[in-house]
Amino acid sequence: MITDLKKENRIGNLIILVLALAAIFMMMKSIGAYKDVFQNFSTIFISIVLEATPFIILGAFIASLIHVYITEDFIKNAIPKSKVGSIFIASILGIVFPVCECAIVPITKNLIHKGVPKGAAITFMLAVPLVNPIVLLSTYYAFYNRPDIVVIRGVLGLIAAITVGLAINFAENDYEVLKEAEVEAACTDQCNFCEHEHHHHKGHDYYDNNQSKLSMVIEHASEEFYDTAKYLIMGATLSALFQTIISKRSISFLGDNLFYSILTMMVLAFILSICSTADAFIAKTFLNQFTIGSVIAFMIMGPMLDIKNTFMLIGAFRGKFVINLILYILLVCFAAGAVVNILAMFGVI
Repeated sequence: MITDLKKENRIGNLIILVLALAAIFMMMKSIGAYKDVFQNFSTIFISIVLEATPFIILGAFIASLIHVYITEDFIKNAIPKSKVGSIFIASILGIVFPVCECAIVPITKNLIHKGVPKGAAITFMLAVPLVNPIVLLSTYYAFYNRPDIVVIRGVLGLIAAITVGLAINFAENDYEVLKEAEVEAACTDQCNFCEHEHHHHKGHDYYDNNQSKLSMVIEHASEEFYDTAKYLIMGATLSALFQTIISKRSISFLGDNLFYSILTMMVLAFILSICSTADAFIAKTFLNQFTIGSVIAFMIMGPMLDIKNTFMLIGAFRGKFVINLILYILLVCFAAGAVVNILAMFGVI
């Protein structure tokens, strides 16, 4: 009953959001003086949504398969005990696990609780939503005429995740990073999970077990799609407004500056909170107004740190650790953008 009510609320909220946007469209269209503005806005908005939606659906479905069928113990066993070596293995695992940043924080929390080195767990958390196949594929599709951007995002994304993991490993490894309540909850969840699995296998046959898991995949995929779609719609709206209302001349002092442009796009990445499977389509719209380094920083920063996962981090980890983690991420993202801008200035990129 509660699950059905949550589904109805999600669908209702999404319908209200779409209807509100439709009302804005009609209002703008009815004002003849703003006909060109409306046409530009609607073209940008619709193109972003249509291009990104297939990747959101694919990403949500694959993420739900991993969520249901691959356990944290499997990931734990794949990561070696060596603190430094585990960081590099964790970054490679990020390439093959297409999980959105919305779902990766709880997994990371449980991995740390189960004994995975903090640096490796954080590297895994940052690399998974940044360099997984769905994200790279959507980036390639968005920047089809600039395949070098896909390579730059993937390589610098891995370097950024590894760098933050190494920083965590050497600077934050001497104290407990999980909140006490989260440690107790993780222990309770593990016990409940074991009891549930024992009862489940005892009372059901193989076919029924697979059937229930299939329904879990579908339900989780629908939740992932809803959570991602609402942020995509809001992000596409803000991006389209930005492109149509604000002229390039008025922001040229920001967009053309090697360093201010990076800071501006990092702020946008944090505020817009676009899912990593769709952020490339938003970033593409800024490519002609901002430096290439700032666009790269946008696509690296967003999957690592935005509004929604900041609150998730605050809920799972101690305040000091969250502040330090945010500082590490900000530094590596700005450095990545600055390196790209400098290379572009010398014609290397």
